[in-house]
Amino acid sequence: MRKVKPVNLKDITLGNGKIYVQSMLNVISTDIAGNVAQAKALEKAGCEIIRVSIPDAAALDLIPAIKSEVSAPLVADIHFDYRLALGAAERGIDKIRINPGNIGSRERVKAVADECRRRGIPIRIGVNSGSLEKSILEKYGSPTAEALCESAMAEIAELERCDFDDIVISLKSSDVKRTVDAYRLISQKTSYPLHLGVTEAGTYKMGLIKSAIGIGSLLADGIGETIRVSLTDDPVREVEAGFDILRVLGLTGGVKIVSCPTCGRTKIDLIGLAHKVEEAVKGIDKNITVAVMGCVVNGPGEAREADIGLAGGDGCAVIFKKDQIIGKFSEEDALTALLSEIDKL
Repeated sequence: MRKVKPVNLKDITLGNGKIYVQSMLNVISTDIAGNVAQAKALEKAGCEIIRVSIPDAAALDLIPAIKSEVSAPLVADIHFDYRLALGAAERGIDKIRINPGNIGSRERVKAVADECRRRGIPIRIGVNSGSLEKSILEKYGSPTAEALCESAMAEIAELERCDFDDIVISLKSSDVKRTVDAYRLISQKTSYPLHLGVTEAGTYKMGLIKSAIGIGSLLADGIGETIRVSLTDDPVREVEAGFDILRVLGLTGGVKIVSCPTCGRTKIDLIGLAHKVEEAVKGIDKNITVAVMGCVVNGPGEAREADIGLAGGDGCAVIFKKDQIIGKFSEEDALTALLSEIDKL
């Protein structure tokens, strides 16, 4: 297991063994009420760290407005203008994300580091394949994993020269393999917490696939302290997808569902039933596995590791716990019966 330097972010600690799920507001920065409403929706969905873009000085007003309504740590996303980072710190931001490829001179980086040290604000070095320093791009010819890592390590060294070490790192590319290679490489070079994500992953379907492969591969290696599933979609769906990835890997609690793909033996609407089960258990906070199987061949037998489940019959369904059948119900009553049994667990 990778040894991680703890970094405090408001009332949470990155590097304590827990993986935190992030998302980012996507409401235009001039709409303060809209940003506040979306931040509240994200927190309600379970989002543990919220990021907001600060494109100009007027957007700094978002910080106190959002912080007054949500308790999740708020991160300011800063590009180009280091003065916006200073302004965010003055307004009580919990963390600042800067991009080493566009933040500016050494003096500007030092000014941000000094202010953040004074106020106890961590900095995330956000390296992105689309905005690497020209010198590094010229050296490697393209934004390779090695290029991303070198950029991050140079910025780490710059912050450490400023006597600043409350650092979090991200190395993001829209290419899944390059992203995974970059994180694996830097995880061997530094103990700072890592924020995982595949940038510009796409719309919900493809973005989820890319993120599950990229983020999931790294988490399975024991790499990563926070994650964001970047989707061209409602940020609430990013949060749900993030927790789904953690749940599949056994890194957080909640109901896990296993279901068969169906075959010619299936005599009930298992696909429809599986979707209903998935929706019904979404808010259940129990660390259990629920199986939804097409027939008794792959029901209590193949799904015996599940805590509870149902298997289709000829227009009916049986409910089972582990490998023991405990009841037979009509197709219409199967979901209600299953949920009743889940309540008893």
